[in-house]
This record gives sequence, structure tokens and C-alpha cells, in this order.
Amino acid sequence: MRTHTKETQAGLTPELALEILKEGNKRFVNNILAHRNLLKQVNETSSGQFPLATILSCIDSRTSAELIFDQGLGDIFSIRIAGNILNDDILGSMEFACKIAGSKLIVVLGHTKCGAILGACNHLEMGHITGLLNKIKPAIAMETETKSGRNGNNKAFLDNVTRHNVSLTVQLIKNQSLMLRQMEQSGEIKIIGGLYDLDTGKVRFHE
Repeated sequence: MRTHTKETQAGLTPELALEILKEGNKRFVNNILAHRNLLKQVNETSSGQFPLATILSCIDSRTSAELIFDQGLGDIFSIRIAGNILNDDILGSMEFACKIAGSKLIVVLGHTKCGAILGACNHLEMGHITGLLNKIKPAIAMETETKSGRNGNNKAFLDNVTRHNVSLTVQLIKNQSLMLRQMEQSGEIKIIGGLYDLDTGKVRFHE
């Protein structure tokens, strides 16, 4: 499989970029990965990069976006932070990826059994972790379905908060970046959420 060029990237729509990720995840789940010459891709990307998507995911060691979506060198911008939360530096990175480097798609990728979500639901306070987990608390407040057992021992509660956290981050991107919001409104990019299942390897997109 060849690395994306300026021409192939320019020919992509946000919808086609999403379809490429979906097909890559199907290959990953079925353990039928595309053949790539990674050394050749090193050479092909040495003078430039033309990624099709930008993916904000968790630092969890089991959630490497390149592997989950069966993508090669130069195919995606990968932004990773515990709890797939948003801050100004991440937002600036997304703006660079889309406005400057031509990425067609932003995916906020949460995952099941997330330690950051668990810590936030259990009100963990420890060093700089406290400030990070505070960014997840609005997602906890959005979860109004669970009346009792609102802690990390309740799987349904954790799953609901995880989904809310993805949706909230997607909305924050649109609210806080005029540039990205305008690009989406004009059809240049798409901003969506997704959830990776640690048990199955499947990604379910929130379109």
C-alpha cells in the first residue's frame, strides 16, 4: 500500500477519509493487514507528509491509532493524551493538521475500560493527574441516567461517561476553534467521535 501524496490527499473528501479508516479497522479486526514497505515509506515521506486524518486518542498502550486503523507512516496525525481530553495545544495541533497540512478528518477516539475515566469517576486526586481528570468531570455531570452507584465500580456508568466524554470533546473542538468550525461548515473537514472496544478491537463511530 502506497503512502499518500499531495495529489491523493487533495482528492480525498472527509467521507472518503472516514471510509479508509473504517476499512482499516476491519482489516485490523480480521487480522488481514495491508502489506506495507515501511522503509520505503520512510523514504517517501522524508520530503513531506500528507495525512488523511487527525486522531485524538488516549495514551493507553492498547489504543495505538496507527495499528487500530491499519495505517502506515505519513497516513495520520496521532494526538495522544490520557482521557482523550482537549487543551489549547491540542487544538492548535488540530488546526495545523487541517488548515496547514490538509488533513480531512478529525476523530476523537475514546475507548472502553479507560483508566482516566475510571479515575475521574472515583474522584482520584494526585499531583498533576488531578487537573487532567477535572477536564473529564463535565462528562460525568452530563451522565444523568445513573441515579446510584455513580463510581468506577459501575460498568454501565463508566461506559456512559466515556461516550459523553467523546461527545463533549467533539463539541468543544467546534466551540473553541472558529477555524475548524468554519472548515467543517464549508465541507473541507469532518469532526466526529468514535469508541474503541478493547475486547473486540472494533471502532464504532459517532457520526
